[in-house]
Amino acid sequence: MEKRNLRKEREGIVVSVDMDKTITVAIARLVKDPLYGKTIKKTKKIMAHDEKNECEVNDRVRVMESRPLSKRKRWRLINIVKKHS
Repeated sequence: MEKRNLRKEREGIVVSVDMDKTITVAIARLVKDPLYGKTIKKTKKIMAHDEKNECEVNDRVRVMESRPLSKRKRWRLINIVKKHS
């Protein structure tokens, strides 16, 4: 029996909740500049599926890779790590 690969998980901050059952999550990572060696912060925005519409802007969330859910949605919400107060 062939074992399939584990799905990617990322943690990020919700930047938009304007759509129904969809959130936009900004995922930041630190990358070292190849020439100068300085560490630079790079951000990528992804769309994630939020079935219960429970997220708010500035929440820290955990998302998991999934099958394509729409044209731009390839991730789904696992849980809210920290609620924005």
